[in-house]
Amino acid sequence: MDIAHQVAEKLLYINAVKLNPEQPFTWASGWKSPIYCDNRRILSFPYIRDYIKSELSNLIDRQFPDVEVIAGVATAGIAHGVLAADLLKLNFVYVRSGPKDHGLGNQIEGIFTSGQKIVVVEDLISTGSSSLRACEALQQAGGEVMGVVALFDYGFEIAREAFQRAGIPVFALSHYDALLEVALDKGVILGAQLPVLQQWRLSPQTWQPTS
Repeated sequence: MDIAHQVAEKLLYINAVKLNPEQPFTWASGWKSPIYCDNRRILSFPYIRDYIKSELSNLIDRQFPDVEVIAGVATAGIAHGVLAADLLKLNFVYVRSGPKDHGLGNQIEGIFTSGQKIVVVEDLISTGSSSLRACEALQQAGGEVMGVVALFDYGFEIAREAFQRAGIPVFALSHYDALLEVALDKGVILGAQLPVLQQWRLSPQTWQPTS
């Protein structure tokens, strides 16, 4: 079993991922979705947390060996970014969705030097908008953004195109296809539900559950 399937298995084991095509979830965007992924649950399971920290650090080191700074995307990417930065012994900063409306008005918390090579850590990739906003803020502050790493990627075409336009590579420990394969193998979903789950990923903006 490769890393993507191992990570998917662990997410399912701790109920970080819930699949329910018949009674879908509503995302903050208003999209209807048969899946909900809450990677914050990882933090409550020490051994799985250690595993994710190790594999995330390995992914960063493998894809971006020259990285100098880890930047977490607020809020869900902060904890995983800190864990990876600690293991890799790298500087850490985090990026808010926008500047604070009080105090110093910071959008980036922490210190890095202009020109330093930065890898952005996100908990999951859906449309990619939050990650790309963080990348833009770091670039405007003088950082050289090498790429984005995430725990999980839904694999939406809209995200792939957005990252491609921005010229920013993105890598994830696991992805939607691996998750479905593991869920089917473990009996979390039935074979009859698979086509619906696959169809959702193709057009998440307009998908509606069948009655």
